[in-house]
Amino acid sequence: MFGQLDKNRNNLGYSVSSSQSQTYSVARTFLANVFSWMAIALGITAFTSYYVANNEAIFQYLYNPDGGATLLGFIVMLSPIGFVLAMSFAFNKMSVSTITVLYGAFAILMGMSLSFIFRVYVPSSIYLTFGVTAGMFGVMAVTGYTTKVDLSKFGSIMMMGLVGIIIASLVNMFIGSATLDYIISFIGVLVFTGLTAYDVQKLKRIGSGVTYGTDSTKKLTIIGALTLYLDFINLFLFLLRFLGQRR
Repeated sequence: MFGQLDKNRNNLGYSVSSSQSQTYSVARTFLANVFSWMAIALGITAFTSYYVANNEAIFQYLYNPDGGATLLGFIVMLSPIGFVLAMSFAFNKMSVSTITVLYGAFAILMGMSLSFIFRVYVPSSIYLTFGVTAGMFGVMAVTGYTTKVDLSKFGSIMMMGLVGIIIASLVNMFIGSATLDYIISFIGVLVFTGLTAYDVQKLKRIGSGVTYGTDSTKKLTIIGALTLYLDFINLFLFLLRFLGQRR
């Protein structure tokens, strides 16, 4: 009798262990796909940004010789916001192919809008900042994936910080304070560094509950990649204000 109980207990332990192992495997696969799509978008953005910045025929349609954006330039800079909102709020109605195309178009438009940095900063300082950003992002991504601490409350604080950054940035557009701009940049680095860990942990949880191979999971992969992409790009831009060497 006791032998049978031990056998049942062992079988149950094996079943639980097998189930947990399968869950971790699905979560790892999901996150691996998320990071792959994120890397693809970053590659598209980097190539587009460099190409546009070095193609005067295209660049002149986006930015005036004095450095200001043209009407088309403003449209290109603001359009990624529309793509993000469309992919987020129309998620359930979109097919996998539609959301993938929008994601690719978003990455191209971001590259076009960021092409000005190659005219403002010395290229070597851009590459250095990109490397520093990749290092910080990687450390926080690993932290978010491995930590046992629930980062939900921490994420809420970071989101409040993000709202504060947006409001302060809008105010500074009118007053043009260099000191406030420095403070915003410093807080921005902290906020998006923290959001990276929070978002990776959140995506890990999502990944542990998805069914691999379904259309819903594929779309969640794209949205997850978009989230981490935005964390990376914003962290890069805030760091560039500190590390970028102007021409």
